[in-house]
Amino acid sequence: MNSTMTDILLLAFGSFGILIALTFVGEVLRAREEPGFNNPVLDTYMTRVQSWWGMVAFIGIALLLGKPGVMVLFGFASFAALREFLTLTTKAQADHLSLALAFFVVLPLQYVFVGMEWAGLFTVLIPVYAFLFLPMVSALRGNPDKFLVRVAETQWALMIAVYCVSHVPALMSVEIDGYGDRSLLLIAFLVMVVQLGDLLEYFFGRRIGRTRIAPGLSPKTWEGVLLGVASAMIIGAMLNWITPFGLIGAALMAGVASLVGMLGNLVVAAIKRDRGVKDWSHLIPGQGGFVDQLDSVIFAAPIFYMLTVYFYT
Repeated sequence: MNSTMTDILLLAFGSFGILIALTFVGEVLRAREEPGFNNPVLDTYMTRVQSWWGMVAFIGIALLLGKPGVMVLFGFASFAALREFLTLTTKAQADHLSLALAFFVVLPLQYVFVGMEWAGLFTVLIPVYAFLFLPMVSALRGNPDKFLVRVAETQWALMIAVYCVSHVPALMSVEIDGYGDRSLLLIAFLVMVVQLGDLLEYFFGRRIGRTRIAPGLSPKTWEGVLLGVASAMIIGAMLNWITPFGLIGAALMAGVASLVGMLGNLVVAAIKRDRGVKDWSHLIPGQGGFVDQLDSVIFAAPIFYMLTVYFYT
């Protein structure tokens, strides 16, 4: 067993240990509640911890399977997220061909380019070529009704569900001097600091948060976000041994990724409020869909990828 696989196993065991502790805390708090009393904050906290159990298991298995496992996992996540997003958008019969192209041409090509490590193509395929050519396909059908809305929503769906998500497996293509073939661990680092920061932001925000950031969108508070980002930086510093960033660099990268993820969560909340839905789908019973589970990672991934490439390659 090589050192990368050993590190992944250590991370998996460490993650399960953290989850056991978080679950224990939640159960203790639940036991202290009066019989029959329903605490929605505690229920949501426990739901998030439960979703983490599944997420750690799936991502851990994918990392152990190496590049093919990661590509399959996130390719499926992109397909499911794109389906969830487009279910809530405005469409017309004139868009059927462009939507089919989005699902069965643009999405697969994006992951082919990521798998072949063609950064010059996967970084521009969607924001340049798909953004220009898919509206042309819809326009050729001759239906101008809400054309701009239809086109913009499809473009945003591709940007969030495919472009951003694909930058998680794209981390495997980053070549850093002295880091060897350990780039798989960058995925583990990104997911752990962002998701744990998000979970702790929720915990602190409900416990001591007072000042809401965007009252019309989300219960997020400045206190919760600051403590969540600080927690992510501490976790990032503790995980610096699996990164090429060093102690300070790992803390800073974790802080930036966590902050971007939390702000991205606000964007997703705004979209859901606009559409009048609580969850993107019911794919995961009681916990929503893929976008609900990965929204913070989705927004953090391209920023984390670009910063890694710019500062460390």
